[in-house]
Formats: sequence, C-alpha cells, structure tokens
Amino acid sequence: MALIDSKVEAGKPPAASIRQYLAILRLDHSTKHIFIVPGIVLAWLLRGPRGEHIASAIVLGLVAAICIASANYVINEWFDRDFDRHHPTKSQRSAVQRAMDGKIIGLEWLLLVALGLVCASASSRLMLFATGIFALQGIVYNVPPLRSKDKAYFDVISESVNNPLRLLIGWAMIDPTSLPPGSVILCYWFGGAFLMAAKRLSEYREIAASHGRELLARYRASFAHYTEVSLTASCLSYSLFSVFFLSVFLVKYRIEYVLAMPLVVMLFTTYFSMSTSPGSSAQKPEKLYGERGLMLLVLALVAVFLVASLVDMPFLSRLAEQHYITLN
Repeated sequence: MALIDSKVEAGKPPAASIRQYLAILRLDHSTKHIFIVPGIVLAWLLRGPRGEHIASAIVLGLVAAICIASANYVINEWFDRDFDRHHPTKSQRSAVQRAMDGKIIGLEWLLLVALGLVCASASSRLMLFATGIFALQGIVYNVPPLRSKDKAYFDVISESVNNPLRLLIGWAMIDPTSLPPGSVILCYWFGGAFLMAAKRLSEYREIAASHGRELLARYRASFAHYTEVSLTASCLSYSLFSVFFLSVFLVKYRIEYVLAMPLVVMLFTTYFSMSTSPGSSAQKPEKLYGERGLMLLVLALVAVFLVASLVDMPFLSRLAEQHYITLN
C-alpha cells in the first residue's frame, strides 16, 4: 500500500521548487538543539569559562550545529524517499512527493557541511571535532551501504550519538580545552537511545495496528527484527543505563544533584507512557514542547538542578559514604 498522491504513484511527480529544496532542511527541527544547553551549563558550573570569546563561540556553535543537522536531514530525505512512501505521514515529504535532482541535493548537503565546519573551526578544535563527527554520523546512519538505520538496535545506538555530540558542542562553547565527564557522555547517549527506542515503539504500535507489520518493514528494514516486546525491553534497558551513569556522575561531581533523581525517573516514566498513546508526540520529538505535562516536569527538573548547583548540602555527602546499621 503506497501512501502517496496519484501523480507520484503514476510515476510522474512534479518537479521540486526552491521551497521544497529548503523544506528538507527541516529548520523547524531546530528545537532539538535544546540538548546543547546542558552542555553549556555543565561546562560553566564544573570548569568555568575557558575561552576568550564566549558569546561568539556560542553563536558559531549554534550555527554549526544547525547547518550540520540540516545537512543530515537533506541526505535523510533523499535516501529515504523510496521507503518513506510507505509511511502514513512521511509519505507527504517533499522528496517523496516531488522529483528532486540528486546533484542539487549533493550540492545542498556539501554547502551546509562546509558552512557548519567553517563556523566550528572558527570557534575551536573541539567544536570542529564534535561537528565533524556529527556530519559523519549522518553518512553512517543514512547512506548505503552503511545505512545503520536499517539494522535493528544499531539504528538506535547510531542515531542517539547525536545527543552526546550536542552535549559536547555546548561544552566546547564554554571550555574548548577539555571533554565532559565520561559518565555524563554515556548518560546522554543512553538517554538519547531511550528517546529513539520510544519513538520506534510508538511507530510500531500505531503503524502495525493500522497498516500491518508488512508495510512497517517496507518503511524501515529494522522493524522486521523488532517486536513490541523487544522495543519495550530496549526502552527499559536504555533508561536504566542512562540513570546509572547519571548516578555515577552526581556521586563523583556533586552529590546535591541526587535531589533531581526522582524527577529524572518521573521524566522517563512520563515519556514512555506518552509513547504508548495513539498519535504520540514521541514520533515527532520536535513537537514535544506542546506536551504540557512533560514540559512542566522539565521546568521542575531545571529548577531543582539550579538549586542543587548553587546550594551546598553537606548532609547529603553521607549518601556516598559507607554506613552500617548495627544490631545489639
């Protein structure tokens, strides 16, 4: 069942306009770059500003991140066009509904990557490294014969690497002389994997119920190896790993952050519950800002994090010490 309009189905899609070539940049997805902010905050709190031009580093970093992300979206739509036609909503994307020129797509990608890397190199070597890996991830994830998105589980792990890369971009804006703690990088990575697995779970439940698993596998080959149970189990695993590495970080660097743990658990739980609902925003993370309950939890988490960052609570250090309850 092809979910495309009659002109495309007949093999005569209209030529793409400039507006369609700009649409595949998905600038409306820039809200995902909010994951850069914790990198900025953590670098400021743990290391302090180490660069001479912080404001310009932030601007250059944001431009670089947006350009590289858009470059990845460009090749995503181009190489996914024959698969997206099987998706209920992605079948309406420009690359499916319009005839696009591969040379223009290649030029568009090249210009975006070049601009992103130039901005990054003008900021710092660490920024250049982070954005370079970001661009490489887009190739590994989307372009055959690598195309990791077609391989079950590796699709989630390779896509979610964007999370720690955004963290690193934010960190490099403030301190280009060091890397974030490994525990934070892994926490961010597995947290991103949880989000991506929850997105697939939501897609699986909705599309399999409405169009069948056969269509789902034609849309994305990795779904042929997933089940609702395996996706649910992977969500649980990724969330547990994320919380584990977060715990390692807070015990090592600032025990006061333990106060945020209940909200972190509530955030994971709420997001997972939301992903099991029909028409869930988990399928479109760029639209999550419209989820009022989720946003209230995020705001509460930010508030607790700020308090824990600014207020010393020595009594909490006992949680990281050895104590035994002795019986007489």
